[in-house]
Amino acid sequence: MFRRALPPAPLRSIWPQGAVLVGGAARDLLRGSVPNDWDWAAPDPQAAAEILATMLGGAVFALDQERGYYRVTVPADGDDEARQHDLVPLPTRLEDDLLRRDFTVNALALHLNGTVTDPTGGQKDLKARRLKMVDEANLRADPLRLLRAARLSVTLGFALEPRTREAVTRLARDRSLPSPAPERVREELHSLLLHPQAASGVLLLEDLGLLEQYLPELAQGRGVTQGGFHHLDVFGHSGEALHQLVLRFPDAPLALRWATLLHDIGKPPTREEANGQTRYHGHERVGAELARQRLEQLREPHAVVGEVSALIAAHMLPLPGNEREARRFVHRRRALLPGLLALMLADREAARGPSSNAASRLAYQQGFDRLLAALENQPAPEAPLLSGQELMALLNLSPGPRVGQAVRALAEARALGDVRSAEEARTWLLGGGWPSGAEPG
Repeated sequence: MFRRALPPAPLRSIWPQGAVLVGGAARDLLRGSVPNDWDWAAPDPQAAAEILATMLGGAVFALDQERGYYRVTVPADGDDEARQHDLVPLPTRLEDDLLRRDFTVNALALHLNGTVTDPTGGQKDLKARRLKMVDEANLRADPLRLLRAARLSVTLGFALEPRTREAVTRLARDRSLPSPAPERVREELHSLLLHPQAASGVLLLEDLGLLEQYLPELAQGRGVTQGGFHHLDVFGHSGEALHQLVLRFPDAPLALRWATLLHDIGKPPTREEANGQTRYHGHERVGAELARQRLEQLREPHAVVGEVSALIAAHMLPLPGNEREARRFVHRRRALLPGLLALMLADREAARGPSSNAASRLAYQQGFDRLLAALENQPAPEAPLLSGQELMALLNLSPGPRVGQAVRALAEARALGDVRSAEEARTWLLGGGWPSGAEPG
């Protein structure tokens, strides 16, 4: 045990009686940062949870009542994220419990009087910014800890200790180890993707041999050269695109980050050589389906899966050559904007191959400028000029698909500036304007 500075006064005021702060929460507090989640070992977890909930205005949930596991969820305050406190029974031998943990910097327990229980030298590794396993057997006991090694290395900015790196790399190839639950894998990947160094995290997964297990479609892009506008293989380009996205849009949401990372996973299965040229015909459609399957396996919410798949399917759309095309683009793809533009920009900026030159970059920038102008002029969908009933009466249509086609055609004509009022809409429809335009895709 080592004497440390006392915990901050606000924390001491809510400290559960007889409890110790353990694991990542103790680690973060000792390194001077505020934990997002608090892990307590308390003599009476239920009583401690009820007192915490009363003091913090939170709610108590029994995670496992028989084992005495409880959680207190505290509502978000202003811009702060909602925080949670997990409480478990205080073990008879605290040191034995800490020795079963994954890494030395997590095998720490902070006491109210400032004493730190540190049986593995975690404080020394914390000071050295070093991620070191407690024991290889602990990694084997829970293979998710291999993925956590990459996540913690990136999010904490700690270097993997050489023996730990070797063990993780070796165990990543051991297919006899059980696969972690998809939901646990998903949460680790989320932490990586949402970090400012997300692209470095993906590269570390590759270096440690973990990419093949958790994102095999992405790993298949290794060594798949492209040429043309690309100077990197498919895998390298995907990581660089994610880097470009986060660099330009630090607040990019999770779905957009997933879409950017996975936008070209359809290239390896669609690669064709013809007349000395390499083609990836339809890779965006194949990639959208592969991404959907992978994210569903990770138990991502349906909304996230749908958005990622739609973004990937649309990322190869040509940029508009004039204002009218820009207005049509915005009208047809409004649900994906502005995320689709961010993905397309990141894709382009990650491609610096021999076909990329000043003229092509200028043309691309002009297309973007047209889209941004059109998006500014069409900030939100407007109420229809004519209702479905009015359309059916005007065109003598029965309920069915043709009504939907007429509604969409009229909405696009309005977005393009061809009609501006209900009267103009009637004239346009009766005058043969519909269905002269292409059906929105």
